This record gives sequence, structure tokens and C-alpha cells, in this order.
Amino acid sequence: MANIQLIFKKEDINPEQMKGKVAVVFDVLFATSTITAALADGASSVIPVFDQAQAREKAKSISEPYVLAGEEQGRTIEGFHHPLRSFLNPIVKGSHLILSTTNGTVAINRSSQADHLYISSLLNNREMADYLIDEHYEETIILVCSGTSGHFTMEDFYGAGSLLSYLVEKSSFQLSDSAQTALLFYNGLSISPFQLLRATKIGQILMEMGIDENEIKSVAQEGILHTIGKFEPSTRQIKEVER
Repeated sequence: MANIQLIFKKEDINPEQMKGKVAVVFDVLFATSTITAALADGASSVIPVFDQAQAREKAKSISEPYVLAGEEQGRTIEGFHHPLRSFLNPIVKGSHLILSTTNGTVAINRSSQADHLYISSLLNNREMADYLIDEHYEETIILVCSGTSGHFTMEDFYGAGSLLSYLVEKSSFQLSDSAQTALLFYNGLSISPFQLLRATKIGQILMEMGIDENEIKSVAQEGILHTIGKFEPSTRQIKEVER
């Protein structure tokens, strides 16, 4: 029976303590949603980087087709594509997506000492639950909420709660207090995923910055994708797991 723990924000990650564990990272608005969608849309891989400088350096070393996308504090980095599915869908197929975000890609890199590292979102939580039960039921699983700038974010906590709801629906697990709280939070809400995401601080900030609320509606769709993205330490790439 798996032991499931939860980390509230990326600053709480201890890379050494990730060793021997299975990590699942959430940045619902929007990094892990974008990564999952990009793989579903045919990207060769997603390469998560710490910042725009590392993204530009990585681009210099790639001879195959690539797309450079990223944001910093919610604003598109100059010279990069906007890191949302609606912008990337027409151009990402057959290319490596080099992605830099304020929180999600940093959380992924900080979690990369884990024995197995996966990317999840509302879009693919149902499939992720099935995969974790099939492949890692006897291991310790750590759900990593990216948070933002040192703070807890409700959308990532909700995303983790969503995954937990699918997991406990199918099997039994030992949940830490933080994981149990995420599950209770998710199950206790009477509003839709879209209403929750729109009401979060990040959701409100993004809409004030001009983002179309349809972008939030898009990533609020639970269980519409069957894609499992896994980080490969040797290449530093996230690729779709072949099942």
C-alpha cells in the first residue's frame, strides 16, 4: 500500500529527501497543464528549465525542431511564445517544447532527484491515478504543489486533491495529514473546477492581466486527456509514457 505525502510549495522541496520516492508535480495554472497538453498535441518532448537564460542556452544545443515558450510573473517572456495550449497547439507537434515558467518548471527541476517524476493536472488526473496504482502502489508518492513565489496556492492544492480522489476511489492508501486535507478540501467543495480556478488569487491576477477566461476553462476540464508525462533525468526531458 502506497504512502502518499504532499508538499505545499516548491520552496519546501528537499531534493535529497526526494530520492527513493515517486513525485507528481502540479502547477494547474498553468505549467503542468500546458506540459500535459503539449505532449497530447504531439510535442516530441517538453524540456522544463529554471529561467529564460537557461532556456536560451538550451535552445542553442538543440539541432532538432524546437519551440521556445515561457512566462515570468505571468507575462510572456520577450522573444518566447505564450505558454498556453491555445497558442502552442498549432506549432508544437514534432518539436521539443523548451518551457520556462515562474513556478511549475522550477518545481519540476527541484523534484528531479525523485526515482520517478511525473507531471499531472486536472486534465489527466484520472489517467495518472490508474498509472500510479498499476506502477507504484507499493512506493512512497509525494504530491508536489508548485505554489507561487514562496506561497501556497489553492489551485495546486485542489489539483492534488483531485488526483487523490481518483486514487482512493480505486484503492486504499496511507495519507499524510496534508494529503488527507487536500482530499477533504476537494471533496467538500460544491462549485465547479472552473469556478474554483477562476476564484483563486492567481486566476484573478491573470484575468486582470488580460488572459481570456476560456484558458482557465480549458485547464479546468477533468479527465479529458490520457497522457502521462514523465521526466527523464538523463535527458532532462519530459516525454509521454507509452502504455
